[in-house]
Amino acid sequence: MAVLVTRPNERGQQLVEMLAKAGIVAIHLPLFTIEAGAELNELPNKFAKLKADDYVFIVSKSAVDFADKALKDTGFAWRDDLHYFTVGQGTAQYFAATTATAVHYPTSQENSEGVLQLPAMQNLQGKTVLILRGNGGRELLSEQVQQRGANVEIVECYRREPLVYNNVEQTSLCKRAGIQTIVATSGEILTQLLDFVPRNEHNWLKSCQLITVSERISHLSQALGWQNVIVSPRADNQTLLQTLLQCR
Repeated sequence: MAVLVTRPNERGQQLVEMLAKAGIVAIHLPLFTIEAGAELNELPNKFAKLKADDYVFIVSKSAVDFADKALKDTGFAWRDDLHYFTVGQGTAQYFAATTATAVHYPTSQENSEGVLQLPAMQNLQGKTVLILRGNGGRELLSEQVQQRGANVEIVECYRREPLVYNNVEQTSLCKRAGIQTIVATSGEILTQLLDFVPRNEHNWLKSCQLITVSERISHLSQALGWQNVIVSPRADNQTLLQTLLQCR
């Protein structure tokens, strides 16, 4: 078994190292890096304007990292009179460990749909929901909370910057290494992967087993032509490792 890990930055490299320790050959091929977002400097001001009991929704660990640094660098702390939400347990645990602050998350469906099913999300009249996210991404949460009466503020805390490779050489390297399994943790990664791999190699690409982290990405991958798709129960590296070990 040989695995292609497309998760960016240090989290992708960490998964590669974990796989190597488990005796699995792995190549790290991030298609973009995560950098500070264009609106990050607006965060302290928007944060200060929130009313007590308003909501803050943090989409990912990267949002936690960049928001936490931006607040601390300007003398702010995570307010204890606000309610914090994440998509899943992994980001919730990371946020709690980083900020020592309580956080809510869905336990049965770790996506925006799951968040929207939480009791606290049903009546949002008079609330402001501050969404901390990257560039692009889904608009479902923003649209739905507005329909439920909330005022929405969005801060782009981080952005994805494409990395430049020789795509023919990298694809050839992956094939020579015997890559049969690919880890893709977001829809953006999946679509960039399709653009990155030369079209004449798409049969090989789509014949690979694909490991994703949500039913939404699974459905997208199947619509794009993958047939062997496995959904990891969670998006953290330890769970991904266990999923991969079970596929071996």
